[in-house]
Amino acid sequence: MTFAEIGLHPAILAALTDSGYSVPTAVQIQAIPAAIEGRDLMVSSQTGSGKTAAFMLPALHHLALQERPPGGPRSLRQERRPAAARGYERQRFQAAQPRMLVLTPTRELALQVTAATEKYGRQLHQVRAVAILGGMPYPKQMELLGRNPEILVATPGRLIDHMSSGKIDFARLQMLVLDEADRMLDMGFIEDIERIVAATPATRQTMLFSATLDGTVGEMAQRMTRNALRIQVDAPSSRHEHIEQRMHFVDDLAHKNRLLDHLLRDAAIDQALVFTATKRDADNVSDRLNVAGLNAAALHGDMHQGARNRTLAAVRRGQVRILVATDVAARGIDVPTITHVFNYDLPKAAEDYVHRIGRTGRAGRSGLAISLVHHAEQFNVRKIERFIRQPIPVEVVAGHEPTRHPAPAKPRPPGKPAWQGADKRTPGLPAGQADKRFAKPAAPWRDGLSRTGRHDSPQKASHGGGRRAYGER
Repeated sequence: MTFAEIGLHPAILAALTDSGYSVPTAVQIQAIPAAIEGRDLMVSSQTGSGKTAAFMLPALHHLALQERPPGGPRSLRQERRPAAARGYERQRFQAAQPRMLVLTPTRELALQVTAATEKYGRQLHQVRAVAILGGMPYPKQMELLGRNPEILVATPGRLIDHMSSGKIDFARLQMLVLDEADRMLDMGFIEDIERIVAATPATRQTMLFSATLDGTVGEMAQRMTRNALRIQVDAPSSRHEHIEQRMHFVDDLAHKNRLLDHLLRDAAIDQALVFTATKRDADNVSDRLNVAGLNAAALHGDMHQGARNRTLAAVRRGQVRILVATDVAARGIDVPTITHVFNYDLPKAAEDYVHRIGRTGRAGRSGLAISLVHHAEQFNVRKIERFIRQPIPVEVVAGHEPTRHPAPAKPRPPGKPAWQGADKRTPGLPAGQADKRFAKPAAPWRDGLSRTGRHDSPQKASHGGGRRAYGER
């Protein structure tokens, strides 16, 4: 099936052809026709599956059908008011009345969605898309809202600010999209999302995209949609056949830094993304790599939005070879030339491991994901392996061998895969028997602090997280 066979507007097809797109992905084949019909959607698909186009192309199709001829009035509000009244209203701010709203968890993802919208809708002369997000100066945001855009892409916190001050009116809203809904819930946006949804018309079309539709996400999706079509393509625990995964054990922080430096000097690396657990580590690792002669830059939530934009622009232009980032800051990064992903620190959640390695091997390319693991983190490794339902091969680099080796897994019952243990909490042990190695937190081994002392998780405000810590407002 091609985009032309789906029945998209000719102007959108022309823009897709100019951009080199002709064959839709699996999620697009299922979602676009249903969205064009006006169905509410609940979609679960993995990172890099093309979900942005899955909701934006049908939305642009509907807006294109409603587009007025060139030279006509630019909005319904202006059409109804005489020129004298419009001149008076220009002296005060008019509330923007978007016809489509896209909510995203992070600034980077909001900017990525806006850029994709401009690319797909370049042939539509009266369809404007703007991004409203934290870190952007208010005068700039007021200028963007003053254009009365048809498509508004926003992070929840900043959108609530403008709603409270009367700068946005959802009376004309036709479509609502929640992109990466699971991540927005993890970041504590549930109350903001419910408030935003309550302010939109009940007649809206709602499309929710998430890595999973289970638990709280599924319950929220059921409340916010009407007779929604459920689409699940490439479950989040599916195998990444085009991404090779490796694991290296390290003895301590010095060993980890030496090994990372050695691996990053591989000539096969086009661009690399290094994940750290904390914002402080992102800065430290980036500085250390630059001192070692490697071209690196940091990206995290404490950076001003202008600095984040410049860093991402430099990465996309190929001016930065190594990007060191935290999980939240890396959401929305779509750079096809990233050939390697390094887990300098393992993620706390197994789902985040899938999102991380999905930053490479995009658009059908191959990629390599390498994790640097301390011996005390073997329990986290087992959780990840159970989630992705495959073992991660352990490799050793000559000259950088660890002095310790991981304890071999205990025998498992016949017929069980290597990543499944008899006990769900501790692989390889009989049911009900705990592994004493992990009964207490691992001893401090980094910078004299325990790993929980400097945590970049957005779920725990006491650990320096929370959406305000990331500047998403």
